[in-house]
Amino acid sequence: MTGDRRQRDRNPDHRGAGPLLDPREGIPPVTASPEALSSVVAAFAAGSGPVAVDAERASGYRYGQRAYLVQLRRAGAGTALIDPVGCPDLSSLGEALADAEWVLHAATQDLPCLDELGMRPTSLFDTELAGRLAGFPRVGLGAMVESVLGFALEKGHSAVDWSTRPLPEPWLRYAALDVELLIDLRDALEEELRVQGKLEWALEEFAAIAAAPPPAPRVDPWRRTSGMHKVRRRRQIGVVRELWLTRDRAARERDVSPGRVLTDAAIVAAALENPPNVHALAALPGFGHRMGRRQLEQWQAAIDRARALPERELPQPAAAYTGPPPPRAWADKDPAAAARLSAARAAVSGLAEELNLPQENLISPDTVRRICWAPPTDLSPEVLASTLSSLGARPWQTALVTPLLPAALTAHPAPTAAE
Repeated sequence: MTGDRRQRDRNPDHRGAGPLLDPREGIPPVTASPEALSSVVAAFAAGSGPVAVDAERASGYRYGQRAYLVQLRRAGAGTALIDPVGCPDLSSLGEALADAEWVLHAATQDLPCLDELGMRPTSLFDTELAGRLAGFPRVGLGAMVESVLGFALEKGHSAVDWSTRPLPEPWLRYAALDVELLIDLRDALEEELRVQGKLEWALEEFAAIAAAPPPAPRVDPWRRTSGMHKVRRRRQIGVVRELWLTRDRAARERDVSPGRVLTDAAIVAAALENPPNVHALAALPGFGHRMGRRQLEQWQAAIDRARALPERELPQPAAAYTGPPPPRAWADKDPAAAARLSAARAAVSGLAEELNLPQENLISPDTVRRICWAPPTDLSPEVLASTLSSLGARPWQTALVTPLLPAALTAHPAPTAAE
């Protein structure tokens, strides 16, 4: 029986409850001043039990991933909606909740923007990750609330511009409802994981997320330009880099999403065509008649800078990487490693299916690649477990995957027809 079916069967009172239209205590006022924040801090410090936490960003509208609304709910405190524009320092709230378990959905998405405001949990429960470990086929918040608790959440405002002020009442209702049932969902998922014998696994995962340092800045983020795979020559890659960096500076100065300044498709088109002047640039997709002369000159100057770079200063086709090569190249570079990887993937896939959880949650695909590319010479359980741990595997993952590895790491390539 799958996780979502079993949970519905154990909660018959929630079955078919229908759409959740309004928060229990109504829409709370938006907290947007230091005085109002002090009252919220006091109320939540006096509350009890876990605290539901969510944040709304303005992705696609503003530069960066900062929060424009923070929602919280706790027993004894009710729901709070906090405006980080009016209250940019929430460290006092973070301190008040330091000993509480935070309940988030897809925690790694919200933790960076909460950290910017001075809020960082010491203990958390991630309902999305819990759903994955429990084997739910759909783990979005709306799908989880509906399959576990029987309520339908309206998700129509998830992609709106949350930097809008004042925030419309329907958006505030949506935001309040996002934390309305989060603790109920957490409690049901905890019980589901306990029934499946997976609760300790989940707790290890949650502890790892809470203890993880903030993510390091990406190296060469311009390499993630959509359509970059079409750009192969170093000079063209240099054009992508210069246009991306110019766009990023302009977007930061204007506080708008980079895609609203210049699309990735336009950057790639300019790199492939390498226009010699503004007139030729204006004829390319994304640089049309609505773009002013001054903007066109800005982009052309970036292209000209890339064109003038000496060969030694042009970026390499691929970013520097210390790990193994892409798996598609293994058969040619190291057939034995390719055989090890194939065997390890099959073993992991089989165990993940047996345990009813995604392969990537059983063990990171990157961890599997690294240990297959350069396995330890000693394949004893102790050495294999230590190697997995050094690659970031949690104890529960190490205990499950280690027994699979000796056979996989001694696999040999299949003989060719000539052999």
